Amino acid sequence: MKRVVPFEGPIKLEGFNNLTKALSFNLYDFCVARNEEERASYVKYIQEKFNAKRVTQVLTGICDIIEAEVLAVSDQDYDPWGASSLVLMSDIKGSGVGDVKMHLDKSHICAHTYPDFRVNGQVCSFRIDIDIATCGEISPLRALNFMFEAFDSDVVVADYVVRGYTRDAQGRRIYMDHEVRSIQDYIEPKILADYHCIDLALQSDNIWQTKMLRTRMDESSYFVNSEKVNLQDPETRRFLDMVKNEMRGVVYMWPD
Repeated sequence: MKRVVPFEGPIKLEGFNNLTKALSFNLYDFCVARNEEERASYVKYIQEKFNAKRVTQVLTGICDIIEAEVLAVSDQDYDPWGASSLVLMSDIKGSGVGDVKMHLDKSHICAHTYPDFRVNGQVCSFRIDIDIATCGEISPLRALNFMFEAFDSDVVVADYVVRGYTRDAQGRRIYMDHEVRSIQDYIEPKILADYHCIDLALQSDNIWQTKMLRTRMDESSYFVNSEKVNLQDPETRRFLDMVKNEMRGVVYMWPD
C-alpha cells in the first residue's frame, strides 16, 4: 500500500515538482439539419470555424491562461473534414529579474475534432477532444472557463487525473500538491447554471470526472435557418426532442 502524505497547503519540495496533471475535455455541439442543404451549410460552418488554425489559436490561448510558453506547434486539416493540433509548451520558472529561467519541457496540449455528418441524418454533431498534460506547479484546470468561452457546448465530459509523485524536503513521496473536491469548483457559476452536472470523484486515486448536460437552451439556435423556425410547430418540437435525446445519449452512453 502506498504511503500517502495528504495535501496540507504549500509544500516545500526536495527538488522539481514532477507531478503530471492531465485534463481531458470532450465537448459536443448538436444541430438540426432538416435537409441536405441545411446539412451542407452546417458542414461549411464547422469547417470554417473549427479548422486547424482556429483550433491552434484556442490551444495557444490556453497556454496564456496557464502561463506556459509555446515551444512548437503542429496542426493539420483533414479531407473531407476534421482537424488536429498539437502544442508543446513549457512551465517557466524564475523568481526575479536576472534569474535563470528553467524550462520544464514536459507539457503539451493536443486537440482533435470529430464531426458527425451522416448522410440523411437529421441531427448533426461536432465534437472536439482537448487533452492538456502539465508537469510542475501549473494545473490545466485553470483553463476550463476559457474553453467554455471558445466553444459552443451542449455536452461536456471533463476528466482530471494527477499521476506520478514528487518528494518533499524530508524525502517523502507527494502524490498531490493541490486541493480538488470537484472539477465544478473551477468553473464559473454562470456557466454551471446552464447545465445539469454529474460528478465522479475517486479522491484516493486522484481521479475526477464531471459530465455536463445543457438544460438552459436557446431552442432556435439548434436550427441552421433559425429565422424560419416556428418553435410551436409539432415538427419543430420533434426535431428538438431528437436533439435532446442525442445529448442524453452521449452523457449516459446509450446506444443509437
